Amino acid sequence: MFIDKNQYILHTLHPSPPGWVKEVVLIDDTKSDGLKRLNYIEGHLSGIKRMLEGDKYCVDILKQTYAVRRAIEKLETKLLDSHLNSCVVSGVKEGREEQVIGELIELYGLNTK
Repeated sequence: MFIDKNQYILHTLHPSPPGWVKEVVLIDDTKSDGLKRLNYIEGHLSGIKRMLEGDKYCVDILKQTYAVRRAIEKLETKLLDSHLNSCVVSGVKEGREEQVIGELIELYGLNTK
């Protein structure tokens, strides 16, 4: 197990036929930031549900849904930034360019649907 000092990930190597498998785990900074953002989003969604149940004004509810969308976008940006600066770099260095590029193309496609 080693921590790449220039990145935000923890690498763990596990023996697995026919070779070694690398498990990548988010370092505490990225993980804790993501969990905080998700807790905020969960709380916000609960508030929106209460607003709907309480027949609140539609414009007020929509303002809150927009805030949740922005919070999700910020979470995605943080995760993607961490991925680009760690997993992608590691993948390219290890000769897995096609796999890494394929994953990025898949993410791009999901984001543009």
